[in-house]
Amino acid sequence: METAEKTPGTTLDILSDPICPWCYIGKAKFDAAMREAFRDSPDVLLDIHWRVFQLNPDMPEGGMGRAEYLNRKFGGPEGAKGVYGRIEQAVRDAGLPLDFSKITRTPNTLDAHRLIRWARTTGAQEAVVDALFAGYFVNGVDIGDRDALIEIGVAQGMDEDLLRRLYAEDADRALLENEDALAREMGVTGVPCFVIDETYALVGAQETETWRDVLGRIAKGEVLGA
Repeated sequence: METAEKTPGTTLDILSDPICPWCYIGKAKFDAAMREAFRDSPDVLLDIHWRVFQLNPDMPEGGMGRAEYLNRKFGGPEGAKGVYGRIEQAVRDAGLPLDFSKITRTPNTLDAHRLIRWARTTGAQEAVVDALFAGYFVNGVDIGDRDALIEIGVAQGMDEDLLRRLYAEDADRALLENEDALAREMGVTGVPCFVIDETYALVGAQETETWRDVLGRIAKGEVLGA
């Protein structure tokens, strides 16, 4: 007996940056709701695409030291203390590990976004996104460093030689720079931004309860925003 081929279902484009703590939180809450909403609906197809958005599009290619970054953005560590104190509490409340003290550099994330894009072709996109978040927020990995990025990709089953060649050839750099610029032209000013079927957007680290409702409606075949 032939099995009917599944038709494409709901698309979900997630604009995110792997150094964005609210994206780290937002993914955890989304993932928790996904596990609940689709646990009894194995035939529901949600086509997820992780999209580029750089928090610091003008960051030098090699990134910069964390102290210099904090000084430029917040006037120094004291100015950042209140902001990052609230963020740290939100991360803890989400049940996620975090160690800001291990972060010594703030990277340019374009190469990390390139890795995310390539990971989709191997089915490893979700795993690579998770590994980038963990690498940066838990282990202080410089995710602007290509060797570190290749190590992350290989750990998720990607081919090392291919990754080195793609980075050396600057593959997809211009494409992602254009996508990043287009997102800003379309009015995206912060992430995470979740766009469902190119029509319905949820901005920010939504609560799991919100996602339970949205995903439950998707599982029922309802049209969002109608």
